[in-house]
This record gives sequence, structure tokens and C-alpha cells, in this order.
Amino acid sequence: MGKEDPVDVAFRIDRTSPVPLYFQLSQQLEAAIEHGKLLPGTLLGNEIELAGRLGLSRPTVRQAIQALVDKGLLVRRRGVGTQVVRSQVRRPLELSSLYEDLEAAGQRPATRVLDCSVVPAPAEVAAALGVPEGAEVHRIERLRLTHSDPIAYLRNFLPLRMLEPTAAELESTGLYRLMRASGTTLHSARQSIGARAATREEAELLTEPKGAPLLSMQRTAFDDTGRAVEYGSHLYRASRYTFELQLLIRP
Repeated sequence: MGKEDPVDVAFRIDRTSPVPLYFQLSQQLEAAIEHGKLLPGTLLGNEIELAGRLGLSRPTVRQAIQALVDKGLLVRRRGVGTQVVRSQVRRPLELSSLYEDLEAAGQRPATRVLDCSVVPAPAEVAAALGVPEGAEVHRIERLRLTHSDPIAYLRNFLPLRMLEPTAAELESTGLYRLMRASGTTLHSARQSIGARAATREEAELLTEPKGAPLLSMQRTAFDDTGRAVEYGSHLYRASRYTFELQLLIRP
């Protein structure tokens, strides 16, 4: 199926379920987008065609589509119809690299390396890595994309001589995969998550308007000896990215 062809994905609508029909359709459409069955650019056809194929009313289909338009997953184009724009990236809160998580989700990750150099460690980085302020560390800045759409601006700092990645290596795979290949055993991490408005430079990199909400994440990773081996300060597009975690209830 080409992107220009109307979508041909099977949907199951249960009319005996208490779940509203529009919600059933919107959830199945969202799942198809997230799992790569509906790629960016895919046409859904117009509401009348979709309603007729599924045996639903046009208002029901319109409500389902509007829910995904509001989420930024679909767009209505005059003369074209309803089209898939992008999928939401959902990432579990665990010690893994964004590149590997995107790969596992079938999201076609790509990387643009913005900087790969040795710099004096700022105070925040020095404290995280346990080195003197001003000591030399590796600084790596990357823009992570999926389906050619930027989703994250990543800044990582590594102790000197632990790993010396090239731009070509960083563009072809994830940083944690390179670290493991060099003999580092990643064991645990300390992580904090927040949010803030995008600066002009960040907004341009992430194709968002200035002041758009961004998710922020700071992480210090440790090896199996307890040594800090990486400090990351990352920004994610809130319109494209969510963190997921599992909560356990204590008895």
C-alpha cells in the first residue's frame, strides 16, 4: 500500500460494548498509527467513505477523527482528505537509550550530530560525573528524529577516555549501545523529569514555535562498580513524546 492510496486496515467495532463507537474507532486508529500500520502521509479517505466501509454514522467517524486531529496524529487537507501526520512516541521509564526504544517500536530512528568534542566540565556536569569542575569531558549533542521528524534534542557528557565515539558511529546507533560495546556495564541511573518552554534555538531545532512546552530530563547513569559514566540533559517535544511508567500498589 503506498502513502497515496486510501488506507486498508481492518477495524473491529463492537456494538454490544458500553464503550462509545467513536472511541473504539479512535483508539484503533491511534494504535495502528503507533504500531506503524498507518505511516505518516497515509490517507484515510473521507468521512463518508470510512463511515460506509465500517457501517458507522458520519458523525461517529467525524468525532473519532477529530479526537486524533486534536492529538496531532491526523490532519484534514482540503481536496486530499484525512491524512496521518505522525505518531506519538511513548517511552518506558527504564535504563535504555531513546534510539533502541524507537527501533523496538518500529519508529525508524535517525540522528543528526550537532557536536562531538572535548570541553571543560560545567559545574552541573562535574557534580554529576564526580570530576573536578573544568576537567575535560566529552560533550555530545544530537538531534533525534523519527520518520524524518525531530522529537528530541540530546546533550550527553562522558568522562574522558571512557569512550571516544565518532559522528558516524553516533549517527548509526545509540550511545548506550556504543558504551556497552566498549565494555561498560550499565547498571542503574538517577533521573529527574520536568517541563519548560522552548527557547528560540531549541524551537528551531525541534520545529516547534518559540515558547512551546518541552519535556526535560536529566539522567546520571552508573556502571556496575557505582561509577558515574554518563550525564544527559535532554529535551523532548511534548506534542510528540510521553513517558510511561508502571506503579505498584504496596499491600
